[in-house]
Amino acid sequence: MLQIQDSELAQLAHEPQSNNGLQRLAEHPVLDLPFRSFFLLAVIGSMTALAIWAAYLNGYFSFTGHAISPLTWHIHEMIFGFAATVAVGFILTAVQTWTGKASIKGGAVLAFIILWLLIRVLLFLNTNSTFFIAVTLQTLWWLAAIVIFSQRVISQQNRRNYLFIPLLIVLMQLNIALLLVDFYGFADFARHLARTCVLMFCLLMGILGGRVIPFFTASGANIPAITTPHWLTVLLTSISLLGVLAFFCTALINLPFSPAILMIAAGILHIVRQSYWHSWATRKISLLWSLHCAYFSLGLGLILLGCSYLPLAPSWLLSINFTSALHLITIAAMGIMIFAMMARVSLGHTGRALTPSNLVSWIFYLVIISAISRVFLPMLPLMATQVMLSWNISVFTWFIAGLLFLKVYWSILTSKKVDKYLHR
Repeated sequence: MLQIQDSELAQLAHEPQSNNGLQRLAEHPVLDLPFRSFFLLAVIGSMTALAIWAAYLNGYFSFTGHAISPLTWHIHEMIFGFAATVAVGFILTAVQTWTGKASIKGGAVLAFIILWLLIRVLLFLNTNSTFFIAVTLQTLWWLAAIVIFSQRVISQQNRRNYLFIPLLIVLMQLNIALLLVDFYGFADFARHLARTCVLMFCLLMGILGGRVIPFFTASGANIPAITTPHWLTVLLTSISLLGVLAFFCTALINLPFSPAILMIAAGILHIVRQSYWHSWATRKISLLWSLHCAYFSLGLGLILLGCSYLPLAPSWLLSINFTSALHLITIAAMGIMIFAMMARVSLGHTGRALTPSNLVSWIFYLVIISAISRVFLPMLPLMATQVMLSWNISVFTWFIAGLLFLKVYWSILTSKKVDKYLHR
């Protein structure tokens, strides 16, 4: 039997407790993989940002700092504080499955959390000095994520996922450019960059959705494997990429064609591709119908976005302006898809069966209501106060959806992984 000498016991007794505390913190389940903390932070961040935005719109709050405009702050927190945080958390977790090489955990994840929190606080304070510190930290956050992901896929020659490297780099550049352009007073171009960011996320959702939704549908609905024509995926991806480039360039040069053509074409192709995916078979499975609903909203949103350019569109389409169509994408497409992916990944990557709480369906219903309230209610002949009410309903329903997500998934994301064999 191994004997421990008195001197060894004395050494253990005098070991600094702070090191033990740091070690226990690094081993906490919430730091096990990036998705756990990133998902929680993103949801809490979106709820906080929307509550502040609603208070500002209703005249109950004013920003004290003026480094960036309130609108840019709102856009940044929802696109990058929420959507990009979830996307990076998912990719840094999935890369372990894609390459077989362990992703980050423990102290490295904690460093990401600290960076994320500092960025949120500094941008909220919004002074000139805090702004530049926030931009620096945001750049470091992106660079760390890109390096970690790139090192793993390149070292394992995982060529299928190389495309995420340029996508992440472009998102980083758009993120930093959005902040700097607004800071230096080019508000219109800042808004243009924000809209370009949304179209970049449409491209990302098209790529990821086209990969995972058919697979999840076939396995979850117990139907034969779904095949989508390869030419359709190639055509859709090409047109989507050209659409992003064309829209971005409209602020710099006069194009011989309108990006509306590419937006409408991409939207139609999304819906055509989804027609191969047996959406009706998912109607009773919340983790699936939510993904299909989000993907359909992506196609519809792009079509309406393109139609907002057209002077000869039907009268009911004329009521949907570019901003409303954009919110159909950001709330219904991005919002539902993000919550659906978080709901699924949080179960699967913690070893739990893909049988979510009944409350999860209500998360998706509430986000749908949020989209309808923000996009379609303002189309009605309402007074200004009623339009504001529709916006407030949108914020409120999103906030409740976030609370339900935290209620269901907080304990799951902050506790140890469950042995998957217990669920067989």
